[in-house]
Amino acid sequence: MWLVIFAISALIATGIYLFHTQKYYLGYLSLGLWALTACIFIDHLMGWFSEGAEGPFFEIGAEPLVLSICMLIPIFMVWQLAIIVQRLGAHEQIGAEEKEDTKEVC
Repeated sequence: MWLVIFAISALIATGIYLFHTQKYYLGYLSLGLWALTACIFIDHLMGWFSEGAEGPFFEIGAEPLVLSICMLIPIFMVWQLAIIVQRLGAHEQIGAEEKEDTKEVC
C-alpha cells in the first residue's frame, strides 16, 4: 500500500511540475517523493524475497495507510523548508543589489 500511495503521489507531483510554472518549486517535492518511492520499493522487494517470495507483495489495511500518511508529512515539511530557504536567499540577493545601487548614487 505504501508503494502504491507514494508512486501515485510522485506521479502527480511530477505531472504538475512538468506542466505548470516553477513558482512552487515542485521539483524538490517530486524528487523527494521519487526517492521515497524507490526506497520503499527496495524495502518491499528485499522483505518479500527474505520471506521466501510468499504472500502478498502489497499490504492493504488501515495501518499501512496511516503509516503512508505519516511518511508523507516529513516530505512535505522538507519541501516547505526548501521553499522558505530558497525565497529568503532570493530576497537577500535583491537587497544586496539595491544596496550596491544606492552606494553608486551617493
